[in-house]
This record gives sequence, structure tokens and C-alpha cells, in this order.
Amino acid sequence: MSGFARHRKSRLVIANFSGFEADLLRSLASQLVELLRNERAMPQQTSDPLEALLDFSGPTEVPDDPVLARLFPSAYTDDDEAAGDFRRFTEATLRDGKAEAAIAIIDGLEDAGLPPELTEEGLVIDVELDEATAETWMRSFTDIRLALATRLEVQEGDEGYWASLPDEDPRGQAHDIYLWVGYLQETLVDALST
Repeated sequence: MSGFARHRKSRLVIANFSGFEADLLRSLASQLVELLRNERAMPQQTSDPLEALLDFSGPTEVPDDPVLARLFPSAYTDDDEAAGDFRRFTEATLRDGKAEAAIAIIDGLEDAGLPPELTEEGLVIDVELDEATAETWMRSFTDIRLALATRLEVQEGDEGYWASLPDEDPRGQAHDIYLWVGYLQETLVDALST
């Protein structure tokens, strides 16, 4: 994988992923969707369109899961009631937006030819994104990185700790994935700015 780049003629944003990289990225996006689709946080389903439009039954408390708490921080740290009201009116929509962005990654990889069950070694997936879709991927990369950083408890300036872990340590491997998604995000930002 050489990162994202802007195609000179078509102006599309392009990237080539190995089959393993594409499958890993799809897995990360799928896990994010699963986390975001937590039933407790979703508004009540109704068949009445007006009731659905006016439904503000979303959550009012900070999520228990540290990743969700990081993705949906409290809007008012000094006022619990205002924070709860803000969360009730906005969190479900924000969750939907983040889930749809992650689904765009999954769909983009599958549209590019990633089979549902990856079996071929050496498979290369060519991804071509229009600007709007590339921006959606970029937003989802941010969410994936925040999720990984939260789970791993990544801190600023802790590079030495991660470098000191043995190669077989799963925490180090997960941190490498975190760095890789950061690389993807950085090259995507660069491609969009050219």
C-alpha cells in the first residue's frame, strides 16, 4: 500500500490495498458499525412518520463504553441537565452519521472487488473515490483511530513504550494498526488537498 493519491486525469482519489489490508480495513469499519449500533442508544422505532420525526428518546447519559464516551463527549461539562438534553437530541443522529461513514468504507472496498470471504493471497484491491466519498472515508478513519487509541490507552509521547514491546505482543500489533490507519488518513488528507 502506497497510500492515497489524486489521479492526474480523472481527479479521483485512488489507493491500492493488498487483500489483507483491505480485509483488515473492512473488519475495523465493521467493528465500529457494530459498536455504534448499540441498541440502548438508538431511538424507539415507530410506524408513525410524525412520531418518528419528533422522537427524542435518545440517551441522556455518557456511554459506559470508553470508546463511545470518546466519540460522543459531553457537550456541557458543567451542566449535567443541559448535557443530557443535548445528548438526547443529537447522539442518535451522530451515531447514524458515523456508522454510515464506516459503511461507506465497507461498500467502497466491496465495490472495488474485495470478496466477502478473502481467500486469495497476493490479491490487490484498487479503490477509486470521488471527493465526497473520500471525505467520508477520512471522517471514518478519525473515528477508527479514536477507537483504537482509546482501547489501547495511547498517550502523547508514549512512542518508546510501543517500540519496546516484543513483535509478538498483540498490543504492539494493534498499535501498528493504529499507526497504519493514521498513515492512511494522512495520505488521504494530502490527496484531497492537491
